Amino acid sequence: MEENIKLLADDPDGLATYEFIANNIETIDDVLPRLVDNMIRVDASGQFTVSAARYLHAIDASKFTCEIEKLIEAAIDKDRERVYIGSLLADIWGADYAERVESLNVTDRNFRRIYKRLYPAGII
Repeated sequence: MEENIKLLADDPDGLATYEFIANNIETIDDVLPRLVDNMIRVDASGQFTVSAARYLHAIDASKFTCEIEKLIEAAIDKDRERVYIGSLLADIWGADYAERVESLNVTDRNFRRIYKRLYPAGII
């Protein structure tokens, strides 16, 4: 496992780290925080950071809460062109997020940051 993590330090864009997480999800609990840190470090665009957050949420949102939050925060900062973070709204907060915008804006900092980035003037 340690050898793989060392090799992932040279991951050029985050894809290899994402694939390692996805292919080894049942055996990486003890090293997942390091993998998340690596993903954040190597993924310049936020593409794989978003994918990793979505994947971990789908697998077990409760178990991976800390990692998901950290990935989402990084994705918001990385995805300046707003290409990837939009998918997080429905995938993380549910297909009905648009009906709950007001309450989510009050209770969830990451939701508020994404929503504000995507809809700076609000939905008209």
